[in-house]
Amino acid sequence: MTKHKTEKPSIGMVLSTVPKYSETFFRNKIKGLQEAGFCVVLFVDYVHADAADFACKVVAGKNFNVGFFKALWYSFLAISKSLFVHPKRSYRLYALNKKDGMSLKKNIRSIILNQFFFNEQVDWLHFGFGMLAVTRENVAAAMDAKMAVSFRGYDLYLSPLKHPGCYDVLFTKAVKYHVLSQEMQQELQDYKIACNKIQVITPAIDTHFFTASKRNQYGNVLQLATVARLHWKKGFVYTLEALALLKKKGIAFHYTIIGDGEERERLVFAAQQLGILEHITFTGKLLQTEIKKQLEQTAIYVQYSIQEGFCNAVLEAQSLGLLCVVSNAEGLAENVLDTKTGWVVPKREPEALAKKIEAVFSLPDEEKQKIKTNAITRVQNTFGLQQQHKAFVRFYGLNKEI
Repeated sequence: MTKHKTEKPSIGMVLSTVPKYSETFFRNKIKGLQEAGFCVVLFVDYVHADAADFACKVVAGKNFNVGFFKALWYSFLAISKSLFVHPKRSYRLYALNKKDGMSLKKNIRSIILNQFFFNEQVDWLHFGFGMLAVTRENVAAAMDAKMAVSFRGYDLYLSPLKHPGCYDVLFTKAVKYHVLSQEMQQELQDYKIACNKIQVITPAIDTHFFTASKRNQYGNVLQLATVARLHWKKGFVYTLEALALLKKKGIAFHYTIIGDGEERERLVFAAQQLGILEHITFTGKLLQTEIKKQLEQTAIYVQYSIQEGFCNAVLEAQSLGLLCVVSNAEGLAENVLDTKTGWVVPKREPEALAKKIEAVFSLPDEEKQKIKTNAITRVQNTFGLQQQHKAFVRFYGLNKEI
């Protein structure tokens, strides 16, 4: 591959759309790279309203689902560009796709859909999720750029179940992989990916914003909370079953669920059937400042997921001084160190979760404070934005201080 030079090291980030204000990971990452001297270009399939004031250049593909004649016109423009504006890159993409066994029809479609990448010159093309690289495995090589792919949990563990063989082509390419946990690294190694091609960079939070208050939340009514999208993989039904067991034991509690999603109706119905709906509050989506206020009224944070790459919300809860009880799903056991910074319970075992919550609630205040202090210190020292920014600078091969 011929190495080209740009005025600044240039990173092309690939996402479905511009990150919304609540999607702090990508916004913080882009800001950190810019502060480290990188030029960042964001490639997206479509644009929403938040793109107007985004911090870096945004390059969007055409929406081909806009009617036959408009799609035909967009296709004509893309083919014209491939022939007269970007012939070298277009031919390289065609040749690499053909070598991978892609049919002529799919190859032409690939050239049309990926033409918008070719207007830019970048040193790295980094796909923010694994599935975004599927059918685009050769775009970076066609641009004479290095290729990186991030896996965040769902795309590594669940996408291959929904789309068998989806990463077969990707895993044959020269790619540098970013994952959130050691467990995810091992999962990639099981696909025969070399260890030196994988870098673990955990999520990070704004530790200055998520600072523990001095309030003590250990009253007679146990206050619990979870911040998550209402999705089956978050294990809410198991959590509700565990809370129903606590009610049978006469333990007074209130559980606040912060977030929204397709499972809301199912969860409301489950809580009603379990006889605990009056002890549950569904807040819906909240702003970050409102989430912090809710968590400051909470004693125990519960994240009893079935599948979880790592989970920023658990880091935020620890940083705020909440006692955290989580499942052993993927990266959660690295997020929370069992009996040191919180507690890890086997997933899909509501009886075990209920017993653990009861045990934590019954701990002496000194023991609770010890766990809280350990958690706060570890998050502050390990999971801050500056640590993450430096890790990504190393990921892209530059030894530069931020």
